[in-house]
Amino acid sequence: MHFDVFNGDADGILALVQLRLAEPKESVLVTGVKRDIALLAKLDIEQVTSVTTLDISMEKNADGLASLLAAKKPVFYVDHHRSGNIPDSSYLQSIIDLDANTCTSLLVNEHLNHAHYLWAIAAAFGDNMNKSAIALAAQHQVSEHDQTFLKALGIYVNYNGYGRTIDDLHIPPAELFKTLVGYANPLELRDDKDSVFYQLESAYQQDMANAAQAICHHDDNIAKVIELPDEAWARRVSGGLGNDLANQSPDKAHAVLTQNSDDSYTVSLRAPLTNRQGADNVCTQFATGGGRAAAAGINQLPREQLATFIDTLTAYYG
Repeated sequence: MHFDVFNGDADGILALVQLRLAEPKESVLVTGVKRDIALLAKLDIEQVTSVTTLDISMEKNADGLASLLAAKKPVFYVDHHRSGNIPDSSYLQSIIDLDANTCTSLLVNEHLNHAHYLWAIAAAFGDNMNKSAIALAAQHQVSEHDQTFLKALGIYVNYNGYGRTIDDLHIPPAELFKTLVGYANPLELRDDKDSVFYQLESAYQQDMANAAQAICHHDDNIAKVIELPDEAWARRVSGGLGNDLANQSPDKAHAVLTQNSDDSYTVSLRAPLTNRQGADNVCTQFATGGGRAAAAGINQLPREQLATFIDTLTAYYG
């Protein structure tokens, strides 16, 4: 069996949409919430004939990847997160680019010679890579009206990926992929008033309205750190809220903390848009941290380490 393994956010889902529109294939879907990234370890290697892996850190999947390659299972791997050492194997085809201005969907778009570029534009907007999305749209003469829709679509699909478990999400990522891959052109979602776009739009607006409850722990000209409660809506908006804050104050770093049930925080960090580097360097200084240069996170930051995190953040960007 072929396995499609992908991140449950906009970048992972829409990268796979592009690939399966271009190269239809029966597959087993393996995904989860955005932070569920150690996905290759979930595979039963005896069932695998081949694997496509999209938008999950190779560094975080090193053991699972090594097991697949040792078993001579072909793997196609596309990603833009921290990779660690890339294995030298004839069974691995990889497209890895850590540039802060690219994402997995943009890499897949190049791989497919722009066959489904509208989906790539939506994904780049969803990953808050607005300049890259606009540049690709300009290359293909996509109207501002269509860009506005694609940006909203990307944001809503990305928003749907945030949660502690699948139960927090409005639509399980595998089901969302199955729905979206049914549209050759994402603009068709705009014309279908019963489409998933409008379902996610309504949910997003309701959840973002709740974000006014955020507690501010730190705010200066270097960084802003806010806290959200241990609620499903808060977990869902953590990424989108971080992107919104970054767009409003592009010279500052922004961290959104969401309370966990064990008295720790989930941290979603955005580097300044004018200095899209270092978010991973900050977060990996903490036990459960990871990510990429422009955006990273910590799965469980103990409450007693909050002051240390703020000091680390401001010292890095100060």
